[in-house]
Amino acid sequence: MLETLMNLVQQQSGQAVINNPAIPNSQNDSVMETVAGSIMSGLGQQAQGGGLGSLLGMVTNGGSNIQQSPVTQGVQQHVEQNLMEKLGISPQVAMSVASAVVPMVLGKLMNKAADPNDSSVDGNSILGAATGKQGIDWMGMAGSAMADGKLDMNDLLRVAQGGNSGGGGLGGMLGGLFGGK
Repeated sequence: MLETLMNLVQQQSGQAVINNPAIPNSQNDSVMETVAGSIMSGLGQQAQGGGLGSLLGMVTNGGSNIQQSPVTQGVQQHVEQNLMEKLGISPQVAMSVASAVVPMVLGKLMNKAADPNDSSVDGNSILGAATGKQGIDWMGMAGSAMADGKLDMNDLLRVAQGGNSGGGGLGGMLGGLFGGK
C-alpha cells in the first residue's frame, strides 16, 4: 500500500516538487517521502477523528468529488503541517505542494482501488491502513449497508442502529473500533 502511494506521489509531483524552484533538488526525495507518509497518517487521522464515513464514501465511490471531500482537506492540512515541521518548508510552498499533489494522489488511489483489473491496492487495504485494522472486509460491510447503491451517513446510522446488520455488521464493528457498544 505504501509503495503504491509513494509511486503515485512520485508520478504527481512534477511541477509541485521536482520543478519547484523553492524546493532544492537535494530535498525532492525527502519532500515526496514526507508527502506519501503524511497522506497515510492523514487518512488515519481522518478515520480516527470522525471522518471514517467520508473515507468509506470516497473509497466506495471510486474517488469522485475528491476536491470537495473533508477527508481530502484534512489530509492536505496534515501534509502541509508535516512539510513545514519536518522539512522547514515555508507555509506558502507547503500549501502549494499539498494542494497540487494530495487531491491528485487521492483521486488516483481511489480509482486504483475501484479498478477490478488493478490489484496493487483495494478499498480494504486503504481502510485497513487508515484505521490500523487490517483483515476486515470493510468493502463487504459497506456494500451490505448501502440501501441505494451509495454509501452515505444515513447508511452508517442505519447499520449502527441495527438495520441490515446481520448481528452487528458495520455498526457493531465501528462501535468496537471506536468504543461504542
